[in-house]
Amino acid sequence: MTGHDWGSVCDWAAAVFLLLGAALCFVAGVGLLRLPDTLTRMHAATKPQVLGLLLVLVGVALRLRSWVDVGTLVLIGTFQLMTVPVAAHMVGRAAYRTGQVRGDQLVLDELDDHLTRPDPG
Repeated sequence: MTGHDWGSVCDWAAAVFLLLGAALCFVAGVGLLRLPDTLTRMHAATKPQVLGLLLVLVGVALRLRSWVDVGTLVLIGTFQLMTVPVAAHMVGRAAYRTGQVRGDQLVLDELDDHLTRPDPG
């Protein structure tokens, strides 16, 4: 393959990654609007959104092809992977403590046992 062909393949791959990432981000947005309760909305806000963002970052990296830009995109992806689970955990815990989680839909409620049990100390 010549250099021109390789650039064309990267551009097409970038377009595919960008479209897939945008579709996943769109699905996450629809899930936030359509799902009934906090925990399912939280799932929609984290799982497909992060994967969609990572696909968009890969598409942008394939399009830019500069080491400085790719390094920045890797940092963005890394920070997203580190912060989104923590934020989702905090939102879920706050929703539980404020009564926004329907207990009848939980299969196992370990947090209730932890919050109602007296402190041994």
